[in-house]
Amino acid sequence: MQANPEWEYVADTVMGGISTGQIAPVTIDGREAMRLTGDVSLENNGGFVQMAFDVGQDVAGFTGVEITVLGNNEVYDIRLRTTALTRPWQSFRTTFTAPPQWTTLRLPFEDFEPNKTDAAFDAAQLRRIGVLAYGREFKADIAVAEVRFYR
Repeated sequence: MQANPEWEYVADTVMGGISTGQIAPVTIDGREAMRLTGDVSLENNGGFVQMAFDVGQDVAGFTGVEITVLGNNEVYDIRLRTTALTRPWQSFRTTFTAPPQWTTLRLPFEDFEPNKTDAAFDAAQLRRIGVLAYGREFKADIAVAEVRFYR
């Protein structure tokens, strides 16, 4: 099932950090995508730039998320948030490397680790997906062409 993301940009500045970045629609090698670029800084307890979207679809019964990406060979996070999570720092997380050519990655929900929560992941409660440059100082440059859910 195809997702139709309305991407939003979020950075650590919401909590005092000084990372900078932006998102912008682009066409790369004939594919329309949303591109996240920026500089991740660890100063002032910071450390992320992110593009995220509200799912708005029932994905109960799906096995995972499939994402078509192109990047700068850096490691990025994907974070899932469900209605069971009440704090902004809670999520289910996994990492991936964004290669310099378009690649479709399959990320099974079972590979997402709970972060700062005892809740179990339930696809029926999925409400938000984020793609983050996180945790170390580096230049973010990642484009996402498609997000789908697979069985």
